[in-house]
Amino acid sequence: MTSPSIVIEPYDEGWPAEFERVAGVLRDALGPAALAVDHVGSTSVPGLAAKDVIDVQVTVADLDDPRVEAGFATLGSERSEITADHPPPGAGDPSGWEKRYYRAPAGWRGTHLHVRQAGRANHRYALLFRDYLRADAEAAEAYARVKRALAQLHPDDVDAYHAVKDPACDLVIAAAERWAAATGWTAAHV
Repeated sequence: MTSPSIVIEPYDEGWPAEFERVAGVLRDALGPAALAVDHVGSTSVPGLAAKDVIDVQVTVADLDDPRVEAGFATLGSERSEITADHPPPGAGDPSGWEKRYYRAPAGWRGTHLHVRQAGRANHRYALLFRDYLRADAEAAEAYARVKRALAQLHPDDVDAYHAVKDPACDLVIAAAERWAAATGWTAAHV
């Protein structure tokens, strides 16, 4: 199976509503196993160019809670082989980057379903990354430029795209950590 080409599109005002639709379905399917369902990733940042794929972070108390697997199964969503996020330099304990990733059910719009455990480093990372780019339009635009250039250079090579995008994200999160310390940022679920 061939991966679709990587296309970075201008921000779409409809992305938040698309997230809300997906989030409602997930909340219904997962019930109390989902502590929070958050819009993360580039489509969650107003004005940011992105792939037309909604990134969703489902927060759980325990990655191995059987209610999580059962909830996704009711939707026809299968767990993928992806079990961790890219850790930035100095990330520490690798278990802080463990996650579950589910494929969107057939017929859904492009959606990435990330399940992360509350309190782990990758859970915080996704929220901080989003909130920092929401607060700093210049950083968001610089990040968009990197993504556009990578999509032009490697439109059909997701591995090459991520080989450069991940270190660029490391630079963004380093700035985001300084911003969080300076502003007293705390994670908010939205």
